[in-house]
Amino acid sequence: MKAKIGQEEIDLSKPLDISIPITGKKSNVNAWYVSHPKIEPHSDGDFIGAVAAGASTNFNDIWFSPHAHGTHTECVGHITKEAYSINQHLKQFFFKALVVTIAPEKYGDDLVISKKQLEYALNDKKPEALVIRTLPNTRSKLSRQYSNINPPYLLEDAMQYIVSQKVNHLLIDLPSVDKEKDDGALRCHKVFWNFDGELRKKATITEFIYVRNAIKDGDYFLNLQVAPFENDASPSRPVLYKIEA
Repeated sequence: MKAKIGQEEIDLSKPLDISIPITGKKSNVNAWYVSHPKIEPHSDGDFIGAVAAGASTNFNDIWFSPHAHGTHTECVGHITKEAYSINQHLKQFFFKALVVTIAPEKYGDDLVISKKQLEYALNDKKPEALVIRTLPNTRSKLSRQYSNINPPYLLEDAMQYIVSQKVNHLLIDLPSVDKEKDDGALRCHKVFWNFDGELRKKATITEFIYVRNAIKDGDYFLNLQVAPFENDASPSRPVLYKIEA
């Protein structure tokens, strides 16, 4: 099924899903020092919500943390005293997107994404949504345990550059745009949402994506859908569509 957006065409029958699902397994991708998600039959007295246990339906309870357990999209409410809900502030779901691949570089004892790398990757493009795939890009990202390993992150001037290029939706395959342990500074989050000025309430950050190697760098259309939680962040399913004409 083809769809035309302006002068460009996409094939809706060929979605490129870049999300990581939430499972109830210990091997589920994880960060921020919490236990793995749990998906279990609800129990109440003699009732166990599983057909295999004699119930008429499967009736599971699910426990998870949006920020720790898979692809999620967050809004400025992630870092403000005032409550802002991703469900209330993400009201548009289709965006022109640019996919770029970057190998984080050495910075002291860390691996980081620098402004220079982004300037080269974007080549002065100003995409509404920017999708960053980091190298190495292996399937281990689907089950990696990120707590206490100091994953790569963005330098502050790199995020300043992203904002200067008018990017409103940033997607990345890491657990955070900031360093794992930064004493709560959250410099890149604050730059992205203009924390000390007029808040960019419609801007979003999506973390824990996985962009397969078969998806080439370049221009796409992005469908960014979130579960309708009234929370600063929600599990999400970003899907890319190749521009065919």
